[in-house]
Amino acid sequence: MQILLVGISYRTAPVELRERLDFQARGVAEALRALAERGSAREAVVVSTCNRAELYVACDEASATRQDLVHFVGDFNGVAPAEIAPHVYEVIDLDVARHLFRVAAGLDSLVMGEPQILGQVKEAHTSATEAGTTGPVLNRLFHASFAAGKRVRTETGLGSGAVSVSYAAVALARKIFGDLSGRNVVVIGAGEMGTLTAMHMKSQAVQHVTIVSRTMAHAARTAEAIGGATAARWEDMDAALSTSDIVITATGAATPILTKAHIESVMRPRRGAPLFIIDIAVPRDVDPAIGDIEQVFLYNIDDLQSIVEENLSRRAAEVERAESIVNEEVTRFMAWQRSRSAVPTVVALRQRFETIRRSELQRLEGKLGALPPETRARVDEITRLIVEKLLLEPTEQLKALPDEETQAAYTEAINRLFRLQDEESSEPSRRT
Repeated sequence: MQILLVGISYRTAPVELRERLDFQARGVAEALRALAERGSAREAVVVSTCNRAELYVACDEASATRQDLVHFVGDFNGVAPAEIAPHVYEVIDLDVARHLFRVAAGLDSLVMGEPQILGQVKEAHTSATEAGTTGPVLNRLFHASFAAGKRVRTETGLGSGAVSVSYAAVALARKIFGDLSGRNVVVIGAGEMGTLTAMHMKSQAVQHVTIVSRTMAHAARTAEAIGGATAARWEDMDAALSTSDIVITATGAATPILTKAHIESVMRPRRGAPLFIIDIAVPRDVDPAIGDIEQVFLYNIDDLQSIVEENLSRRAAEVERAESIVNEEVTRFMAWQRSRSAVPTVVALRQRFETIRRSELQRLEGKLGALPPETRARVDEITRLIVEKLLLEPTEQLKALPDEETQAAYTEAINRLFRLQDEESSEPSRRT
């Protein structure tokens, strides 16, 4: 069997096309069932995220299956295959392993080292397992990818450090407060960046998020998008600030909306409780002098961007080590794949030796018949163990041969020497 990958990603297709080829929309389980019904693949896994749609299959003939998979992607999603074809990439055998291992490790992500992709790869394999479309080849491939992804995460710093402005804000807040659970967050402005930062805060189990906007309808829509947040009128901003721990400002105002005097008045009844302000507006929403107030921690978008750039640089330095880990795991998978081609010969060799062993025991039946049952059982066990020991080293050496050409030559030699092939087994026995 060959391993084949057919897919599109953010590297090959625009977002408009990726949105139309989203297997999650109709359901990955349904896609797996539909793919299995076509019969072109023996095993299949579908990996579908916002940045990629990939079909991993084990098949008899990659070239024929490739064309069918392209048509399947179009048929299932209602997109003409001719529209998809220019954006499709095709990968075969060990290159599939390398690609998948890099995906699981976060090396092929839009944001280098992003941690979510390993979980998405695991979910894809789980869905295929539940649908009954996996088998020994893809099971081994995907479990090897999990190992590669885990090693990269634990042995390198590829995934460490915030690499988006919104998540950098969360990282800074955690440095100041530690655990963010139980904290209150106020977002001033209902724009995209403020919403995204609030969502990241929400994922840290903060107690409450309040959205403040000059337009109450905008605040309400943003609060609904975040989920579990509430909206507040612009006139009620001070009341929200007085009970907040973290403030995110992201308005389009031309001049600062928070002045030093304003925040000083907010801080008086707080009895020294710290206030973390993240100003991600351009121009700035917060008077820089506010940062001089005791227990007020002020950061603007330039501060956050410098953190992001530093972390991106640090991740880039880890790429070489991460690629080395992927190479090691590909080598392991390659060894397993090579060993599979030797399995039929190994099985046949063991069967031949077992046949000879039993034949010799039967030939000596007259001499062994007088032995007690337990002694005869012991003789049977001893001869079986002798055969296993004789075959152990040749079997391991055959599986561990360094390349397919050498393994094929050795396999052919063993087949001929021990007459393992059917057509040779039927020939008259020759003795030397």
